Amino acid sequence: MEVSGRIKMIDETKAFGANGFRKREMVVTTDEQYPQHIMIEFTQDKCDLLNNYRAGEPVKVSINLRGREWVNPQGETKYFNSIQGWRIEKLQPEAPQGGAPSYQQAPPPQAHDSFQPASNYKEEEHDDLPF
Repeated sequence: MEVSGRIKMIDETKAFGANGFRKREMVVTTDEQYPQHIMIEFTQDKCDLLNNYRAGEPVKVSINLRGREWVNPQGETKYFNSIQGWRIEKLQPEAPQGGAPSYQQAPPPQAHDSFQPASNYKEEEHDDLPF
């Protein structure tokens, strides 16, 4: 899966526990009618992928959705989801507002583009299906 948008924030790398687990979080704001602020975490060696990125840059992030189950001391089962990034790439910035987009126009229809029934069609072979 992928998430595209602009980087809103990149956090510092944080280390947890004696085993050296590392995590770094970033937020990407999507370019939609109703923009979403998606928090994506990078873990272990993937934390370093964010070193060359800054807030405001347009990016595409490859992600995996992760879910886990946890039973608390009272015996209640809880579920947690996370979005883990594993690749990030810069997108080309959009054209300036004053720039005219370049569209290719389709050629006008030609006379030979009109409908022609198949030459081997015979009216008597027509079936009685209503569709």
